[in-house]
Amino acid sequence: MSHKYAIPQWFYSTFKVALHPSRQPKPHKRVLYATSFFLVLVAIMTALPASKLLAQNIWVPTQDLEAASLYQQGVMRYHRKDLQAAENAFRQALQRDPNLGTARNYLGNIMLQQNRLDIAVQEYTDAIRINPNLGEAYYNLGLALHKQGQNEAAITAYHQALVIDPTMASAQYNLGLALYEKGQKEEASTAYQQAINLDGSNANAFFNLAIALQEQGRLTEAIAAYRRSLQLNSNNAVAYNNIGSLQAIQGQASLAVATYIEAIRQIPNDPVAYHNLGVTLYNQGDLKKAKVVLKHARNHYRQQGNIEQAVIVDQLMQQIAQMERQKDSQVSQTSTPTQTENVAEPVQQMQAQPNTPVQTQGNPTDVLPEMPSLPETPLSKPVNKL
Repeated sequence: MSHKYAIPQWFYSTFKVALHPSRQPKPHKRVLYATSFFLVLVAIMTALPASKLLAQNIWVPTQDLEAASLYQQGVMRYHRKDLQAAENAFRQALQRDPNLGTARNYLGNIMLQQNRLDIAVQEYTDAIRINPNLGEAYYNLGLALHKQGQNEAAITAYHQALVIDPTMASAQYNLGLALYEKGQKEEASTAYQQAINLDGSNANAFFNLAIALQEQGRLTEAIAAYRRSLQLNSNNAVAYNNIGSLQAIQGQASLAVATYIEAIRQIPNDPVAYHNLGVTLYNQGDLKKAKVVLKHARNHYRQQGNIEQAVIVDQLMQQIAQMERQKDSQVSQTSTPTQTENVAEPVQQMQAQPNTPVQTQGNPTDVLPEMPSLPETPLSKPVNKL
């Protein structure tokens, strides 16, 4: 029978982290779009890539030659993905020298990749007890705790990793994820910005920053962050659609139309961009163009097997057709044409549909954040050449 390992009290008492209270985002106007706030948090928990290791270059933190040999074997097998052999080697090394904190860190990595989270937490905690300055162990502990849903403890671990190594961009990024999931949007924004300052090539950090800013009602800043994410990843359909929705909220319908057209040019099979473009044209009173665009949206939804959305678009198209008939009838009777603003709103607010990769990883009142996914490679002890 499995049992949960408790995190020793000393871990929490080693340092204190002051977190500002969560602030409620300012209310802002909603817009009736297929992706009105289709905010998909890219909740991928990042990790630095593992270095290519050669046996002669592995720094072994022990005076015991047999322990050193076993440790080297463990490292080599770990990086060759032979996790069972690596685990055996590290455990034998620890029998020779129980103070090999980095061996504990590697064992935690193995448990983490096998989703044996309780044991991973214990191994990382032991690594930190042996070597309190092992920043990667704090970071990896944060990953395991985050995966378990223990966000408060994960935040503490990420903070301590950053105390030891302030340049760890992945820790800042994951800190932003954990803070966001706790509802601390301003603090999450700060963490994402710090991650960007350390690594300006992280498209996901810009994307998540945009979401946090949007939820705070900082729409112009959010649009700018979405645009930076698109400069780094032009295939992010959700970013395009969120920009268009925010532009529509700000009364910039023509800019929203241009954004959706650009989204369609970049991602021709994205039904959401067609859908939103059709709704925008509808709201502008251009029923003929709206109907043509919505037909594309419906067809793409059907091709993707999203029958529910296809039915919604069909209903909107039927409503437009009815409006056109009424308009023609009124014109034939020399009556004043029906104004589009008097028509019932065509599209109901819909739940977010995470359709961005990695996730994600998958967020304001309409946003459903996804739990972070496990990185393939947690941090290992850096390699020092002899």
